[in-house]
Amino acid sequence: MRPPIWQPPIELSLRKSTVVKPIRKAKLFVFLRQIRHELFDSDFQLELAKIFKDSSVGLSPVPPVQLALFIILQAYTGVSDDEAIEAIEMDRRWQLVLDCLDCEKAPFSKGTLVKFRALLTSYSFDRRLIEKTVEIAKIRGGYNSTSLRIALDSSPLWGAARVEDTYNLLGHALRKALSIIAESNQDILENVASSFGADIVAKTSLKASLDLDWDDPEAKNLALSNILQTLSSVESQINQKTDLNDSTAQQVQKNLAIARQIQTQDVEEAADGSPKLRQGVAKDRRISIHPDESLLVELELRERQTSEAGRAQLRQRVSVEHSLAHIGHWQGDQARYLGLRKNLFDLRRMAVVRNLHVLARMSHITPENSSLIPTS
Repeated sequence: MRPPIWQPPIELSLRKSTVVKPIRKAKLFVFLRQIRHELFDSDFQLELAKIFKDSSVGLSPVPPVQLALFIILQAYTGVSDDEAIEAIEMDRRWQLVLDCLDCEKAPFSKGTLVKFRALLTSYSFDRRLIEKTVEIAKIRGGYNSTSLRIALDSSPLWGAARVEDTYNLLGHALRKALSIIAESNQDILENVASSFGADIVAKTSLKASLDLDWDDPEAKNLALSNILQTLSSVESQINQKTDLNDSTAQQVQKNLAIARQIQTQDVEEAADGSPKLRQGVAKDRRISIHPDESLLVELELRERQTSEAGRAQLRQRVSVEHSLAHIGHWQGDQARYLGLRKNLFDLRRMAVVRNLHVLARMSHITPENSSLIPTS
Protein backbone atom coordinates (compact mmCIF):
# COMPACT_ATOMS: atom_id res chain seq x y z
CA MET A 1 0.00 0.00 0.00
CA ARG A 2 1.36 3.39 -0.96
CA PRO A 3 1.56 5.99 1.80
CA PRO A 4 -0.85 8.92 1.96
CA ILE A 5 0.35 12.50 1.58
CA TRP A 6 1.86 13.75 4.83
CA GLN A 7 0.26 17.05 5.85
CA PRO A 8 1.77 18.34 9.09
CA PRO A 9 0.91 21.88 10.20
CA ILE A 10 2.86 24.64 8.47
CA GLU A 11 2.65 27.28 11.17
CA LEU A 12 4.16 26.88 14.61
CA SER A 13 1.91 26.46 17.59
CA LEU A 14 2.78 28.32 20.79
CA ARG A 15 3.87 25.03 22.32
CA LYS A 16 6.29 24.29 19.49
CA SER A 17 7.61 27.83 19.44
CA THR A 18 9.02 27.19 22.93
CA VAL A 19 11.19 24.48 21.34
CA VAL A 20 12.44 26.85 18.62
CA LYS A 21 13.42 29.77 20.88
CA PRO A 22 16.31 28.10 22.77
CA ILE A 23 17.96 26.76 19.59
CA ARG A 24 21.12 28.82 19.03
CA LYS A 25 23.69 26.70 17.13
CA ALA A 26 21.94 23.83 15.32
CA LYS A 27 19.76 26.18 13.27
CA LEU A 28 19.19 23.68 10.47
CA PHE A 29 16.54 22.08 12.70
CA VAL A 30 14.60 25.36 12.65
CA PHE A 31 15.09 25.84 8.92
CA LEU A 32 14.00 22.29 8.08
CA ARG A 33 10.90 22.79 10.20
CA GLN A 34 10.15 25.93 8.22
CA ILE A 35 10.90 24.58 4.75
CA ARG A 36 9.67 20.98 5.01
CA HIS A 37 6.31 21.71 3.35
CA GLU A 38 8.13 23.43 0.48
CA LEU A 39 10.85 20.79 0.16
CA PHE A 40 8.31 17.96 0.26
CA ASP A 41 5.30 19.45 -1.47
CA SER A 42 2.36 17.30 -2.56
CA ASP A 43 3.74 16.68 -6.07
CA PHE A 44 7.10 15.57 -4.70
CA GLN A 45 5.38 13.35 -2.12
CA LEU A 46 3.41 11.62 -4.89
CA GLU A 47 6.66 11.12 -6.78
CA LEU A 48 8.31 9.73 -3.66
CA ALA A 49 5.37 7.40 -2.95
CA LYS A 50 5.96 5.59 -6.25
CA ILE A 51 8.94 3.75 -4.79
CA PHE A 52 6.43 1.76 -2.71
CA LYS A 53 4.34 -1.03 -4.20
CA ASP A 54 0.76 -0.12 -5.07
CA SER A 55 -1.13 -2.85 -3.23
CA SER A 56 -4.46 -3.04 -1.43
CA VAL A 57 -3.14 -5.33 1.29
CA GLY A 58 -0.97 -4.58 4.28
CA LEU A 59 -0.73 -1.64 6.63
CA SER A 60 -0.17 1.91 5.46
CA PRO A 61 3.59 2.52 5.56
CA VAL A 62 5.30 5.29 7.48
CA PRO A 63 5.12 8.61 5.56
CA PRO A 64 8.29 8.64 3.44
CA VAL A 65 8.72 12.36 4.14
CA GLN A 66 9.37 11.58 7.80
CA LEU A 67 12.01 9.04 6.81
CA ALA A 68 13.61 11.43 4.31
CA LEU A 69 13.76 14.20 6.92
CA PHE A 70 15.28 11.70 9.34
CA ILE A 71 18.02 10.84 6.81
CA ILE A 72 18.84 14.53 6.32
CA LEU A 73 19.03 15.13 10.08
CA GLN A 74 21.20 12.03 10.48
CA ALA A 75 23.67 13.40 7.93
CA TYR A 76 23.58 16.81 9.63
CA THR A 77 24.33 15.43 13.08
CA GLY A 78 26.65 12.59 11.95
CA VAL A 79 25.10 9.91 14.17
CA SER A 80 24.44 6.20 13.60
CA ASP A 81 21.01 4.65 13.02
CA ASP A 82 20.66 3.59 16.65
CA GLU A 83 21.81 6.97 17.96
CA ALA A 84 19.40 8.75 15.62
CA ILE A 85 16.45 6.60 16.72
CA GLU A 86 17.36 7.41 20.31
CA ALA A 87 17.60 11.12 19.44
CA ILE A 88 14.01 11.09 18.18
CA GLU A 89 12.86 9.87 21.59
CA MET A 90 15.11 12.20 23.61
CA ASP A 91 15.72 15.36 21.57
CA ARG A 92 12.83 17.77 21.03
CA ARG A 93 14.60 19.36 18.04
CA TRP A 94 14.29 16.07 16.14
CA GLN A 95 10.66 15.78 17.26
CA LEU A 96 9.97 19.32 16.05
CA VAL A 97 11.11 18.53 12.49
CA LEU A 98 9.45 15.09 12.36
CA ASP A 99 6.18 16.38 13.90
CA CYS A 100 6.18 13.97 16.84
CA LEU A 101 6.73 16.35 19.75
CA ASP A 102 7.06 14.65 23.16
CA CYS A 103 6.69 11.17 21.66
CA GLU A 104 7.87 8.35 23.91
CA LYS A 105 8.67 6.05 20.99
CA ALA A 106 10.08 6.77 17.55
CA PRO A 107 7.41 6.70 14.79
CA PHE A 108 9.39 4.04 12.90
CA SER A 109 11.93 1.31 13.62
CA LYS A 110 15.49 0.84 12.47
CA GLY A 111 14.33 -1.91 10.08
CA THR A 112 11.91 0.48 8.38
CA LEU A 113 14.73 3.00 7.99
CA VAL A 114 17.07 0.42 6.41
CA LYS A 115 14.41 -0.66 3.92
CA PHE A 116 13.59 2.94 3.01
CA ARG A 117 17.26 3.75 2.47
CA ALA A 118 17.56 0.75 0.14
CA LEU A 119 14.52 1.95 -1.83
CA LEU A 120 15.98 5.46 -2.10
CA THR A 121 19.24 4.18 -3.55
CA SER A 122 17.62 1.67 -5.90
CA TYR A 123 15.43 4.41 -7.41
CA SER A 124 18.19 7.09 -7.22
CA PHE A 125 15.93 9.25 -5.10
CA ASP A 126 18.92 10.41 -3.08
CA ARG A 127 19.91 12.34 -6.19
CA ARG A 128 16.35 13.60 -6.60
CA LEU A 129 16.57 15.18 -3.15
CA ILE A 130 19.53 17.26 -4.31
CA GLU A 131 17.66 18.31 -7.43
CA LYS A 132 14.71 19.41 -5.29
CA THR A 133 16.89 21.70 -3.15
CA VAL A 134 18.38 23.19 -6.32
CA GLU A 135 14.87 23.78 -7.70
CA ILE A 136 13.95 25.69 -4.55
CA ALA A 137 17.15 27.71 -4.77
CA LYS A 138 16.42 28.65 -8.37
CA ILE A 139 12.91 29.77 -7.43
CA ARG A 140 14.22 31.90 -4.57
CA GLY A 141 17.11 33.26 -6.64
CA GLY A 142 20.56 34.36 -5.57
CA TYR A 143 22.23 30.95 -5.79
CA ASN A 144 24.38 29.45 -8.55
CA SER A 145 23.51 25.75 -8.59
CA THR A 146 26.16 25.00 -11.23
CA SER A 147 28.95 25.38 -8.67
CA LEU A 148 27.71 22.49 -6.57
CA ARG A 149 27.11 20.26 -9.60
CA ILE A 150 30.66 20.89 -10.88
CA ALA A 151 32.04 20.22 -7.41
CA LEU A 152 30.24 16.89 -7.25
CA ASP A 153 31.50 16.04 -10.75
CA SER A 154 35.01 16.51 -9.32
CA SER A 155 34.46 14.07 -6.47
CA PRO A 156 35.54 10.40 -6.75
CA LEU A 157 32.02 9.07 -6.08
CA TRP A 158 30.03 11.16 -8.54
CA GLY A 159 30.35 12.02 -12.20
CA ALA A 160 33.37 12.23 -14.42
CA ALA A 161 35.90 11.11 -11.83
CA ARG A 162 34.21 7.69 -11.78
CA VAL A 163 35.24 6.97 -15.38
CA GLU A 164 38.99 7.10 -14.65
CA ASP A 165 39.29 10.60 -16.17
CA THR A 166 39.09 9.50 -19.80
CA TYR A 167 37.35 12.75 -20.68
CA ASN A 168 39.92 14.82 -18.81
CA LEU A 169 42.84 12.92 -20.34
CA LEU A 170 41.55 13.55 -23.86
CA GLY A 171 40.86 17.18 -23.11
CA HIS A 172 44.20 17.70 -21.41
CA ALA A 173 46.18 16.23 -24.32
CA LEU A 174 44.29 18.46 -26.76
CA ARG A 175 44.77 21.45 -24.49
CA LYS A 176 48.55 20.89 -24.32
CA ALA A 177 48.78 20.70 -28.12
CA LEU A 178 47.01 24.05 -28.45
CA SER A 179 49.06 25.55 -25.61
CA ILE A 180 52.24 24.76 -27.54
CA ILE A 181 50.89 26.61 -30.58
CA ALA A 182 49.84 29.54 -28.38
CA GLU A 183 53.31 29.76 -26.85
CA SER A 184 54.93 29.58 -30.28
CA ASN A 185 52.69 32.38 -31.58
CA GLN A 186 53.08 34.40 -28.36
CA ASP A 187 49.31 34.35 -27.92
CA ILE A 188 46.97 33.22 -25.15
CA LEU A 189 45.35 29.80 -25.14
CA GLU A 190 41.81 31.18 -25.29
CA ASN A 191 42.45 32.91 -28.61
CA VAL A 192 44.16 29.89 -30.17
CA ALA A 193 41.50 27.46 -28.95
CA SER A 194 38.76 29.71 -30.30
CA SER A 195 40.44 29.93 -33.71
CA PHE A 196 40.50 26.11 -33.87
CA GLY A 197 36.88 25.79 -32.66
CA ALA A 198 38.06 24.10 -29.44
CA ASP A 199 36.72 26.49 -26.78
CA ILE A 200 35.83 23.58 -24.46
CA VAL A 201 39.51 22.97 -23.62
CA ALA A 202 40.24 26.63 -22.87
CA LYS A 203 38.08 26.76 -19.73
CA THR A 204 39.38 26.12 -16.23
CA SER A 205 37.43 22.86 -16.08
CA LEU A 206 36.46 20.64 -19.01
CA LYS A 207 33.46 19.43 -17.01
CA ALA A 208 32.38 23.01 -16.40
CA SER A 209 32.58 23.92 -20.08
CA LEU A 210 30.59 20.83 -21.11
CA ASP A 211 28.04 21.41 -18.30
CA LEU A 212 26.37 18.00 -18.58
CA ASP A 213 24.67 15.57 -16.22
CA TRP A 214 27.52 13.11 -15.65
CA ASP A 215 25.18 10.50 -14.15
CA ASP A 216 23.25 10.28 -17.44
CA PRO A 217 24.82 7.66 -19.78
CA GLU A 218 23.51 9.45 -22.87
CA ALA A 219 25.00 12.75 -21.67
CA LYS A 220 28.37 11.09 -21.08
CA ASN A 221 28.35 9.58 -24.58
CA LEU A 222 27.42 12.99 -25.98
CA ALA A 223 30.35 14.56 -24.11
CA LEU A 224 32.71 11.90 -25.43
CA SER A 225 31.48 12.42 -28.98
CA ASN A 226 31.89 16.19 -28.61
CA ILE A 227 35.49 15.86 -27.40
CA LEU A 228 36.46 13.41 -30.15
CA GLN A 229 34.88 15.58 -32.85
CA THR A 230 36.84 18.55 -31.51
CA LEU A 231 40.01 16.45 -31.53
CA SER A 232 39.45 15.39 -35.16
CA SER A 233 38.73 18.96 -36.23
CA VAL A 234 41.84 20.34 -34.53
CA GLU A 235 43.98 17.52 -35.91
CA SER A 236 42.74 18.18 -39.45
CA GLN A 237 43.42 21.91 -39.20
CA ILE A 238 46.91 21.40 -37.76
CA ASN A 239 47.82 18.99 -40.57
CA GLN A 240 46.97 21.76 -43.05
CA LYS A 241 49.02 24.42 -41.26
CA THR A 242 52.37 25.30 -42.83
CA ASP A 243 53.45 28.12 -40.53
CA LEU A 244 54.60 25.91 -37.63
CA ASN A 245 58.33 25.34 -37.20
CA ASP A 246 59.58 21.75 -37.00
CA SER A 247 60.05 21.75 -33.21
CA THR A 248 56.56 23.10 -32.52
CA ALA A 249 54.97 20.75 -35.05
CA GLN A 250 56.67 17.72 -33.48
CA GLN A 251 55.50 18.65 -29.99
CA VAL A 252 51.96 19.28 -31.18
CA GLN A 253 51.82 15.98 -33.08
CA LYS A 254 53.20 14.18 -30.01
CA ASN A 255 50.30 15.40 -27.84
CA LEU A 256 47.73 14.64 -30.54
CA ALA A 257 49.17 11.12 -30.74
CA ILE A 258 48.73 10.80 -26.96
CA ALA A 259 45.08 11.80 -27.35
CA ARG A 260 44.60 9.13 -30.02
CA GLN A 261 46.33 6.59 -27.77
CA ILE A 262 43.83 7.40 -25.02
CA GLN A 263 40.99 7.05 -27.51
CA THR A 264 42.28 3.64 -28.62
CA GLN A 265 42.65 2.31 -25.08
CA ASP A 266 39.44 3.71 -23.58
CA VAL A 267 36.91 4.18 -26.39
CA GLU A 268 35.05 1.75 -28.60
CA GLU A 269 32.28 2.03 -31.18
CA ALA A 270 28.70 1.37 -30.12
CA ALA A 271 26.18 -0.53 -32.25
CA ASP A 272 24.87 2.74 -33.73
CA GLY A 273 28.39 3.90 -34.63
CA SER A 274 28.69 6.44 -31.84
CA PRO A 275 31.68 6.34 -29.45
CA LYS A 276 31.33 4.95 -25.94
CA LEU A 277 33.68 4.09 -23.09
CA ARG A 278 35.21 0.65 -23.30
CA GLN A 279 34.35 -1.83 -20.56
CA GLY A 280 37.36 -2.93 -18.54
CA VAL A 281 40.88 -1.51 -18.38
CA ALA A 282 43.39 -1.72 -21.23
CA LYS A 283 46.82 -3.21 -20.61
CA ASP A 284 49.45 -0.54 -19.83
CA ARG A 285 46.70 2.06 -19.72
CA ARG A 286 47.93 5.66 -19.80
CA ILE A 287 46.67 7.48 -16.69
CA SER A 288 48.42 10.84 -17.14
CA ILE A 289 49.75 13.06 -19.90
CA HIS A 290 53.16 13.65 -18.34
CA PRO A 291 55.12 11.90 -15.54
CA ASP A 292 55.42 15.28 -13.75
CA GLU A 293 51.77 16.19 -14.32
CA SER A 294 51.20 17.64 -10.84
CA LEU A 295 54.24 19.91 -11.18
CA LEU A 296 53.16 21.14 -14.61
CA VAL A 297 49.65 21.90 -13.32
CA GLU A 298 51.15 23.91 -10.46
CA LEU A 299 53.33 25.87 -12.89
CA GLU A 300 50.31 26.50 -15.12
CA LEU A 301 48.30 27.83 -12.18
CA ARG A 302 51.14 30.14 -11.19
CA GLU A 303 51.35 31.42 -14.75
CA ARG A 304 47.64 32.19 -14.78
CA GLN A 305 48.00 34.28 -11.64
CA THR A 306 50.23 36.72 -13.55
CA SER A 307 47.47 37.89 -15.91
CA GLU A 308 44.07 39.44 -15.25
CA ALA A 309 42.31 36.94 -17.53
CA GLY A 310 44.06 34.05 -15.78
CA ARG A 311 43.07 35.29 -12.34
CA ALA A 312 39.48 35.65 -13.51
CA GLN A 313 39.50 32.00 -14.62
CA LEU A 314 40.92 30.88 -11.29
CA ARG A 315 38.21 32.77 -9.42
CA GLN A 316 35.60 30.69 -11.24
CA ARG A 317 36.94 27.68 -9.38
CA VAL A 318 36.62 29.27 -5.93
CA SER A 319 32.92 28.49 -5.49
CA VAL A 320 33.55 24.90 -6.60
CA GLU A 321 36.34 24.45 -4.07
CA HIS A 322 34.20 25.99 -1.32
CA SER A 323 31.38 23.56 -2.07
CA LEU A 324 33.78 20.61 -1.97
CA ALA A 325 35.27 21.86 1.30
CA HIS A 326 31.85 22.18 2.95
CA ILE A 327 30.78 18.72 1.82
CA GLY A 328 34.10 17.28 3.01
CA HIS A 329 33.68 18.99 6.37
CA TRP A 330 30.29 17.44 6.98
CA GLN A 331 31.14 14.04 5.53
CA GLY A 332 34.53 13.62 7.21
CA ASP A 333 37.57 11.78 5.90
CA GLN A 334 36.33 8.21 6.44
CA ALA A 335 33.75 6.19 4.55
CA ARG A 336 30.61 5.53 6.58
CA TYR A 337 29.55 2.45 4.61
CA LEU A 338 31.03 -0.48 2.73
CA GLY A 339 30.46 -0.31 -1.01
CA LEU A 340 30.48 2.42 -3.64
CA ARG A 341 26.70 2.90 -3.96
CA LYS A 342 26.11 3.34 -0.23
CA ASN A 343 28.90 5.89 0.02
CA LEU A 344 27.50 7.68 -3.02
CA PHE A 345 24.24 7.88 -1.07
CA ASP A 346 26.17 9.38 1.86
CA LEU A 347 27.81 11.94 -0.44
CA ARG A 348 24.47 12.93 -1.93
CA ARG A 349 22.73 13.47 1.39
CA MET A 350 25.71 15.58 2.49
CA ALA A 351 25.15 17.64 -0.64
CA VAL A 352 21.52 18.08 0.45
CA VAL A 353 22.73 19.35 3.83
CA ARG A 354 25.12 21.71 2.05
CA ASN A 355 22.33 23.08 -0.14
CA LEU A 356 20.06 23.55 2.86
CA HIS A 357 22.75 25.58 4.60
CA VAL A 358 22.99 27.80 1.52
CA LEU A 359 19.21 28.17 1.38
CA ALA A 360 19.12 29.03 5.08
CA ARG A 361 21.72 31.77 4.60
CA MET A 362 19.74 33.10 1.66
CA SER A 363 16.66 33.26 3.88
CA HIS A 364 18.50 34.72 6.90
CA ILE A 365 16.67 32.37 9.22
CA THR A 366 17.33 32.67 12.95
CA PRO A 367 15.24 31.45 15.91
CA GLU A 368 14.46 35.10 16.73
CA ASN A 369 13.72 36.14 13.15
CA SER A 370 11.75 33.31 11.61
CA SER A 371 8.89 33.51 9.14
CA LEU A 372 7.19 30.75 11.16
CA ILE A 373 4.52 32.70 13.03
CA PRO A 374 3.24 30.97 16.22
CA THR A 375 -0.47 30.34 16.26
CA SER A 376 -2.68 30.10 19.29
